[in-house]
Amino acid sequence: MAAVDVHYELKTSPYSSHSLVIGSFPESGCGRTVLDLGCGNGYLAAILAERGYEVTGVERPGGFTDDFPPRVKLVVADLDNGIPALAGRFDYVLCADILEHLRNPAQILRQIGDVLKPQGQLIASLPNSGNLYFRLNVLFGRFPKHDKGLFDRTHLHFYVWDGWVELLQTTGYSVETCRPSGIPVGLALPSLDGTLPVRFAERLCYDAARLWKRLFAYQFIVTARRTQRERM
Repeated sequence: MAAVDVHYELKTSPYSSHSLVIGSFPESGCGRTVLDLGCGNGYLAAILAERGYEVTGVERPGGFTDDFPPRVKLVVADLDNGIPALAGRFDYVLCADILEHLRNPAQILRQIGDVLKPQGQLIASLPNSGNLYFRLNVLFGRFPKHDKGLFDRTHLHFYVWDGWVELLQTTGYSVETCRPSGIPVGLALPSLDGTLPVRFAERLCYDAARLWKRLFAYQFIVTARRTQRERM
């Protein structure tokens, strides 16, 4: 296999977007189907498969490695060209850290409506460009380019909360729940990750995000369904 370009890894903090995404699914899959768009190396898909979900992941060439989880069906496709042809519809479609990377996220959201079952649910994690850290950087004339995070150099879109809501509504979705994640301090300080001070700081960031999501949320973890009008 050619060299791969995999930046994102599983974030195990209980306050991380990944933990909140997994917590948005019922504990037991009972054979329900999940489409994981932009699944990377299948780290979230593997957890869901272990819980009894039937998971199909879509990832671009070079976005995964040879140790992709065998219990997850992998479809290799570039989502900038749209969702590839798939068999059947899904109970859940997962968009974790992907919509902001796509040239036309509205197109993908509309296509998701075609592959969701009538009562199916969209679960997505969405970065917050209104976060205090983001605002301060812009205020002081800085717009860094990082390998991951809010200033990921591969992000094509930068939305605050109202922008994400507008995007979802105009593509036919109604937001049911929103849970904010806090700043992943352990990722910023990897040598101290898991220590008591970092865990305490992550808890403070999470509590602040819950109090004022527009300013302190690092990401928004949303569940949404198609509106009745769009299902007709």
